Amino acid sequence: MKRGHMPRANVKNTTLSGICRHILGVVLSVLVCVVPSLAQTTLTISAAASLKDALTEVEAGYKQTNAGVEFVNNFGSSGTLATQIDQGAPADVFLSAAEKPMNDLDAKELIIAGTRRNLLRNTLVLIAPLDSSLRDFQGLADGSIRLIAVGDPAGVPAGQYGQQTLSALHLLDKIKSKLVLAKDVRQVLTYVETGNADAGLVYATDARASNKVRIVAAAPELAHDAIVYPAAVVKGSRAELAARKFVNYLGSHAAQAVFVKYGFTIAAK
Repeated sequence: MKRGHMPRANVKNTTLSGICRHILGVVLSVLVCVVPSLAQTTLTISAAASLKDALTEVEAGYKQTNAGVEFVNNFGSSGTLATQIDQGAPADVFLSAAEKPMNDLDAKELIIAGTRRNLLRNTLVLIAPLDSSLRDFQGLADGSIRLIAVGDPAGVPAGQYGQQTLSALHLLDKIKSKLVLAKDVRQVLTYVETGNADAGLVYATDARASNKVRIVAAAPELAHDAIVYPAAVVKGSRAELAARKFVNYLGSHAAQAVFVKYGFTIAAK
């Protein structure tokens, strides 16, 4: 072999090595671009039905600065949602329309300590179809009012507040036979909208969302328990850090502005 000349085998190996390094570099570059876009976090939110419109908008705003987060929402009555969580249903965050369902989960240590916060308040109102002549709560005892929709007090906070109000106004015994129980407050609204009930008890925020009903009267605040919406991270969350971050965001000025737009008031710190 002449000095200064590389064997053919070594030249070939050197060329293949360079090609492999080039391919590896391209693959790594692609992975750097692709992997972050695949890093999605899905948060399962169990929330009171009355929060549906406002929370959906809050989540959309949150995703604008947290592109890797997706939401799966489970809306329903707070009592039913708490029971589902107690029975092992997957949930990262729980937003209740009353303190009791949250208290029940807290007592069973199903809420992560330190994550609970009172977010919002609401008002209970009596609604009727647009063409109704109903003028006040006492009118519910009139013969022209045949069916009154209320949330099932067994698991619907609005139904519990409604029952307390009717009792405080000395109406419950008079109209008990007229009551139609609904699975959540949105179903109460639907019953009145469609004429399947002559009146109903819902939150002011639900009434505002409809152009088919009118608010007849607001329930006296002292006639029922305070309507408070707490939020917390559920123990066993598969995305605890992301869930904590979102619960904190719910108390931010940006989120609160959306809730206020839908008629909620902000709970005192």
